[in-house]
Amino acid sequence: MIFEEEKREEKNERLLVDLCECYLLLGNQFNSELIPICMSCLFKVALNKQEDEETQKEVEMALLALRRIYTFQKMEKELYFNEINEIIQHHQEHHNLTQLAYQSAWGFLIYRLRADNSLEEVIVNELHFGREAARELEELSNCVDWKRKEEVNGRIEVMIIRRWLNEVYDFFDSSILWNEEFAGLIGSIVQVFRASRDNHKGIRYGCLYSLEYAAEKRNMEIDAFVKEGAVDLFLEEMKQSTLKDNIIRYFLNILLNFSRQMKAKKNNEMEEAKRKELKRKLFEMNEEEGYEDTITCFHGIFSFLFKNGCNVLSLDVSDYLVNV
Repeated sequence: MIFEEEKREEKNERLLVDLCECYLLLGNQFNSELIPICMSCLFKVALNKQEDEETQKEVEMALLALRRIYTFQKMEKELYFNEINEIIQHHQEHHNLTQLAYQSAWGFLIYRLRADNSLEEVIVNELHFGREAARELEELSNCVDWKRKEEVNGRIEVMIIRRWLNEVYDFFDSSILWNEEFAGLIGSIVQVFRASRDNHKGIRYGCLYSLEYAAEKRNMEIDAFVKEGAVDLFLEEMKQSTLKDNIIRYFLNILLNFSRQMKAKKNNEMEEAKRKELKRKLFEMNEEEGYEDTITCFHGIFSFLFKNGCNVLSLDVSDYLVNV
């Protein structure tokens, strides 16, 4: 039906939009010849900058559908690049999109990064993904009464937070770039974790997945995790973890990545001095918080952790300790 409508001399644009949205929202596998038609049709809707409620809903639905385009094949940038840039930049200046629409626009772009690393510079330094994701997570989190379980489960903001955490995870999984704005994003994720840990397991794990992949980045600044309270959070949670809570494996894996980076030699004297100062700071935190005792306690249950899917942890306790 989409092919037929597209070939008509006098297209029914509304019908074509509805067909494209249904096709993308309900499908799992997409015809490569249909994708350009759907993208062209839905971007026309998504680029509408009017701010009345009806237009906002139409734009939101179009962007939701576009976010559903899952493909690992590299797309021609001519199909989407200028359009998605304009949508995101215009919202940053005028705030014309709904929260769900804005998240969906970012989700579409982040997914393209999987097949096209040339998008990294634009996403990080021109569109400021770290800054935008941090702000959105904070604003959405502030709308939720996290102490009331029924409130948490019934809020659309919670669903959008999960979607943002998925985008953050995908970004860290696909990109190696890092700038100072990502320190703020680490802090926002820590805040969401603390707020949600009692009443929303899915959000809690979404935060952990994102932090774990951030810790694996080659250009990641460990200092950001210290300043933004992530290391404090890890130590707190590890003390409370039990055999029944395999959340411990995420913290151990993150701290193991820190230890590996601390052992690496830097390229110049300034970097080496910074590395030694950070090692000293972490060592002091370890002593104050009883970190070494905590790790030692868990050493006897590594076999349990392996059975629960953590097959990369070291059996040597000293690998998790950062010594000056």
